[in-house]
Amino acid sequence: MEDGNEEREKLTLVARKPCFGLPTACPTCLPVYVYLRFAHLPLNLEFNLIHPDSDQIPFVESGNYVAYNNERGGVIWSLKEDGIVDLDSDVRGIPEWVSTKAMVESWLADAVMYELWVGSDGKSAYKIYYSDLPWPIGKILYLKQVRAVKQLLGITSENAERREEEIYRRSTSAYGALSSRLGEESFFFENRPTSLDAVVLGHVLFTLHALPETSLLRSKLLDHTNLVKFAESHKAEYIDANSSASVPESDPSTSASRRGPSQWSSKPKSKPKREKTEEEKKFRRRTKYFLVTQLVAVLVFLSLLGGSNDAEVELEDDDDALNYD
Repeated sequence: MEDGNEEREKLTLVARKPCFGLPTACPTCLPVYVYLRFAHLPLNLEFNLIHPDSDQIPFVESGNYVAYNNERGGVIWSLKEDGIVDLDSDVRGIPEWVSTKAMVESWLADAVMYELWVGSDGKSAYKIYYSDLPWPIGKILYLKQVRAVKQLLGITSENAERREEEIYRRSTSAYGALSSRLGEESFFFENRPTSLDAVVLGHVLFTLHALPETSLLRSKLLDHTNLVKFAESHKAEYIDANSSASVPESDPSTSASRRGPSQWSSKPKSKPKREKTEEEKKFRRRTKYFLVTQLVAVLVFLSLLGGSNDAEVELEDDDDALNYD
């Protein structure tokens, strides 16, 4: 990049909104945020509330440069390959580092996806992705995503119990391996942060704070106190210390976490009413257009779903999913 220092000052991460005491409650966005914090880069954090099903989010902008989540190997991979920031230059040739990161990005990512969309009441997923949309659109998009996640994880009515057992068995093995590798160190390799540390920290914080108290994955994680300590200490250093500069004060979702050893507490600050700018008015109009198109897409989806003979989707699955509100 030209004029690297000037470009870095313009670095912006566009993520999903904060809640549960996290700067962004999206399990895909949070590791990217942590990675940039590990790099000590000046960072602006912005939130996209109207595209809950966009696979481009998160994305990073810097001048004319943009790295999207759904391009190449994701945002972190693009930032490394394009010379923006690379924390892995000294470890990418270590086989154990490569295999450990692959394990986290597959086994633990699948476990979070399962709990968020299939193995829970759906309240966390709704709050993160759909709570800013009109109720019927948010609910239908939620059910659509549940269906998509089941297909992605290969879950059917015939193998649901076996797949659940396999997902939790792998997550248990992953936590054990990570705990043994970390020991009493501050980071997993070379005593300094890498993208592996960012991905693990994002996963642990999301699991501890965004998943419900009844989460089986959360209970398995809590068995490994050094992983919990790893997350809490780095959260205090890299996230809480920068929260006032990175999270807009006017966002109502920045309330305290529901739980955690530190028991944070904060109150959202109110702002005086003011006249809307022309840019805000344009944004509202665009939001209305987006909601209209989403409604049309939902109606088309329902019409197709109604005519489907897919035997794998049972009525009782939909009944369970509706219990999240």
